Amino acid sequence: MNTRQRLLLALILLTTVVLGGTLGFHLLEGWSWFDGFYMTLTTMTTIGYGEVHPLSHAGRIFNSFMIVAAVLAGAFVIATFSQTLLEFEFGKVLDRRRMERELAKLSGHYIICGAGRVGRTVVRQLLARGQSCVLIERDPLRAKWAEDERIPVVVGNASSEENLQKARIDTAQGFVSAVTTDAENIYIVLTARGLRPDLKIIARASEEEATSKLLRAGASQVLSPYHFIGHRMAQLLLRPNVIDFVDAAFGRERLDFEISELKITDKSALVGKKLADSAIPRQAGVIVLALKSADGKMTFNPPPESVIQADDCLIVIGGDEQLRLLESLAT
Repeated sequence: MNTRQRLLLALILLTTVVLGGTLGFHLLEGWSWFDGFYMTLTTMTTIGYGEVHPLSHAGRIFNSFMIVAAVLAGAFVIATFSQTLLEFEFGKVLDRRRMERELAKLSGHYIICGAGRVGRTVVRQLLARGQSCVLIERDPLRAKWAEDERIPVVVGNASSEENLQKARIDTAQGFVSAVTTDAENIYIVLTARGLRPDLKIIARASEEEATSKLLRAGASQVLSPYHFIGHRMAQLLLRPNVIDFVDAAFGRERLDFEISELKITDKSALVGKKLADSAIPRQAGVIVLALKSADGKMTFNPPPESVIQADDCLIVIGGDEQLRLLESLAT
């Protein structure tokens, strides 16, 4: 029997004793409904005010059974509510410890600050791509969403160094600040950048003038939902087929291809080779859309004679199997 069923049974038992006592005194003694109800409450609570009216012999026998039933029902109700409270508190302690263990094991994860509409969307997209996430949210009601989804969550202010350390910012791969106010986002970015100078930080800006401030605070990139929506609406009017192609590559219901990026490690067999001579077009069968060098220079549609260097990043398009093969070559 679960907690809800036990609570329901306790309420049913208590209600049954009250109604049964009221009905019994009304039928046996001929009392009014209120007098029967009042006598039942007096008996159940053991207040000892005395009898409302003198009881007959049958009434006293009935009242004796009422006393026993009231004591048993009261004991069951108290025990049920006590057990429920203990289970609730014990469950919260276990959940906190489980969350702490999960956080302690995290590495290469993403930290998302804010469980609003933007933050939840970011979390869902990352989880759909098989990435690990930690959410920081100061509103317990919003944090409950993450707990229900079994997502590690730190309840508190994201601008607190203690909370960022709880979210394992020292081992995080990326950071998103998506709370509702620009001032709070700036403070969060400043704190995060102070703890991790090398961390990639994406921030949300509601007002255009906040973009430059967030960049000065240490954000790697700043996005405005309103600017993005306006740009997308214009593109849907002007280039609808291009948008459909991008949605097919990045949306949930993708076709059998994907646009991805792969970083070339120094131990890769592709280092020092030209694109034309590498195994990329021959073995992997993907299309190289762009090449971003280690110094940040982006070359779109790189020529075949482009030489691949360590720490370069290839932006490619291909099927899942092709991308997995290329990943093995790149690393």
